[in-house]
Amino acid sequence: MPKLCKAGIQLREQVDDAFPDRDRASDGWIGDKRHSARKSDHNPTAEGIVRAIDIDADFRSHKAEPYDFADQLRLLARLDKRISYIIFNGKIASYKRNYKWRKYTGINPHKTHIHISFTAKGDSDGSMFEIPILTGEPLHGTTKASKRKLGKKLFGSRNSNLFSGWMGCTCNCKCSLSSKPSSYIEMA
Repeated sequence: MPKLCKAGIQLREQVDDAFPDRDRASDGWIGDKRHSARKSDHNPTAEGIVRAIDIDADFRSHKAEPYDFADQLRLLARLDKRISYIIFNGKIASYKRNYKWRKYTGINPHKTHIHISFTAKGDSDGSMFEIPILTGEPLHGTTKASKRKLGKKLFGSRNSNLFSGWMGCTCNCKCSLSSKPSSYIEMA
């Protein structure tokens, strides 16, 4: 019987807790017949573990948050070795380019959902994903030097220029330098 990796279970639970009213129509984890005909992290491994989840991009009243979530997850992936790659809105981020967004050329541009694939480390590691949009805390494990490499953190729609197709902060608010920028929103 296939089962979702522990990292996938944890991330899905955190998203559900942070956005309880979000749409779940495009959520999923196990592949359908189309997926089984090709290589996909939605297909179970030989051990029966699925290493991918899809999270619906409709966070309801939180229109910019799916973009910020994907971007913050991308930044965390440089430090958290459980994340293999992320696909969203026609872009992909993976270890191949140090988790920088690049154009995704696959058949499905992933505009209705965020695809997250996990590494084998995620099979048994169900620890918290410490990203600001889910925890209300700054990105952990960063030093002053690594913050420059990670880029600016996004904390809501005010900082987001993602709808225009570019993923990054353009507000000159020095998001990456303060632990609680002016656009910071406490998570309930």
